Amino acid sequence: MHCHSPISRRKSRQIRVGSVLVGGDAPISVQSMTNTDTCDVAATVAQIRRLEDAGADIVRVSVPDMDAAEAFGRIKQQARVPLVADIHFDYKIALRVAELGVDCLRINPGNIGREDRVRAVVDAARDKGIPIRIGVNAGSLEKDLQKKYGEPTPEALVESALRHVDFLDKLDFQDFKVSVKASDVFMAVGAYRLLAGQIEQPLHLGITEAGGLRSGTVKSAVGLGMLLAEGIGDTIRVSLAADPVEEIKVGFDILKSLRLRSRGINFIACPSCSRQNFDVVKTMNELESRVEDLLVPLDVAVIGCVVNGPGEAKEAHVGLTGGTPNLVYIDGKPAHKLNNDNLVDELEKLIRQKAAEKAAADASLIARS
Repeated sequence: MHCHSPISRRKSRQIRVGSVLVGGDAPISVQSMTNTDTCDVAATVAQIRRLEDAGADIVRVSVPDMDAAEAFGRIKQQARVPLVADIHFDYKIALRVAELGVDCLRINPGNIGREDRVRAVVDAARDKGIPIRIGVNAGSLEKDLQKKYGEPTPEALVESALRHVDFLDKLDFQDFKVSVKASDVFMAVGAYRLLAGQIEQPLHLGITEAGGLRSGTVKSAVGLGMLLAEGIGDTIRVSLAADPVEEIKVGFDILKSLRLRSRGINFIACPSCSRQNFDVVKTMNELESRVEDLLVPLDVAVIGCVVNGPGEAKEAHVGLTGGTPNLVYIDGKPAHKLNNDNLVDELEKLIRQKAAEKAAADASLIARS
């Protein structure tokens, strides 16, 4: 069984977003953002529930005006995960949500305006123990930086971020995290690499406006994967033009592939070929949707034939190898013979059984330590 990641993470100063620690040795948290109308409290809370069920560690909510700020207060009372308020232009909205119990403020100090306004927001954050995220985006760089660099570059993004960092330093406020997002993979990766060596605060990673479900997933996996593999990044958001629940699933899949988080089933499945003894693709699709509710980390191998099947099955908690009949390995040992008639039902039963055993074993291990 593969457990630990070989990645050595950048040391960062830890902050607290509600009940979730970000940075230091805390697990890399996975975030998403609601896309409902914030003033529609019921719809927003319903979406937050779905994100919570999918495993979201943190959820961001856009708060564009004062009506949305009041709605945010009602949403906050019903959410179980920490909520970040996304605020642009009007500093008074930030002051209001700070009163209403926000867990983190995402501001772009460049568009909040005058220094005294940023100072007012920072004072409120300090007073209530609320961290801030400085969010720099290639699409909204300050005019003078656009002029200086001619176009967005990693250096331009980092210069923008450091301006805001310097201002927070001047106010002696250290509880912040920073993002330098771009829709171009190389620009975003370059900016995060540059910034990582210049500040000690946690970094919030994202490839902004990455695209639709498939292309955005690929772009995010490549960009975030490059950074995470170098130990850079403390919390991630996968930006997809799709249901926000998909952002959480993809985020966890990226972290699982690098062994940085283990949550739910890690499937090992062959792409299938004419050697297969059962329909691998159909079995996988059905199985994946059926066991989405399981949060216990478990390796499950589904291999269509005996070429790679036994080898993979022996490394997994539960492994299915195609044959006549098909053979299921539990913890590396041959345990059950299954035929094709009710393959998915039987396999689901075995996975749930193993998950329950592992959950009980993990719990008793924690109790003993």
